[in-house]
Amino acid sequence: MSDEIGAYALESRWVRRAFDRAAPTFDAAAVLFTEVRENLLERLQLTKLEPRVVLDAGAGTGHGSRALKRRYPGAVVVALDSSPQMLKAAARQQSWLRKFERVCADAELLPLADGSVDLIVSNLMLPWCNPDAAFTEFRRVLAPRGLLSFSAFGPDTLRELRSAWGQVDPRSHVHQFIDMHDLGDALVRNRFAAPVLDVERFTLRYLDVRRVAADLKATGARNATVGRAKGLTSPRKFAAMQAAYEQFRQEGRLPATYEVVFAHAWVPAHEPRRSGDPASVSLEEIKRELRARRAK
Repeated sequence: MSDEIGAYALESRWVRRAFDRAAPTFDAAAVLFTEVRENLLERLQLTKLEPRVVLDAGAGTGHGSRALKRRYPGAVVVALDSSPQMLKAAARQQSWLRKFERVCADAELLPLADGSVDLIVSNLMLPWCNPDAAFTEFRRVLAPRGLLSFSAFGPDTLRELRSAWGQVDPRSHVHQFIDMHDLGDALVRNRFAAPVLDVERFTLRYLDVRRVAADLKATGARNATVGRAKGLTSPRKFAAMQAAYEQFRQEGRLPATYEVVFAHAWVPAHEPRRSGDPASVSLEEIKRELRARRAK
């Protein structure tokens, strides 16, 4: 068990540095982050919320915070990120009419009072922190009947790149991503109610592996595990990995698969919920409603 936990252990300073360096290039390369964010925000339309305080955890360059302020104009929206440079870039998303607060802090140690937040949205931040620690903090700051809605990468993410590296080097070259069921268990451990999780898969296609690596670097989505291969990769090993990746080429392009977990969970109210409460929305109801909205 200790080896399994060690595989996910992160070097937090490396995480912050990687995202700081990616701040100037993030938006141009964040095609997937944008699509997942829009999907995550679309799911909020299925719940009736009038939040007073909204936390965008892992706000990055602030596009999600701006969208949340547009959706909930009467709410205080807090854009929180551990990267100062990302938050500096997020300032460009503000306007006089739609201002949001920017807070530089770690999701595992939120500078917010107990029960002070009504809605937490987190887009693809959890892979770069300890989910259990983050959920503990989310649960602490959420008010009764508060909602947590998040996305995260699952273990099939970058499976082609992981396979290619595995054929040439036993060391870790690709970030480790936590399984949906483990995330669900972590929500239950932290006393969230009615958790609903599902998975969607996205595939980006590239001309060559160097462009895969360039996008990962440009978005800061790099391997931050403690056991990762450190130092420069030799040209010979990189060429061997490139050759191994070629087995996945289809119609002239190399696929990069992303398994994305979408989830929401509630903080229980003090009294039992009524049957019509929005927390009773099921996974099948969510999928059915989303299909109907996209067909319009």
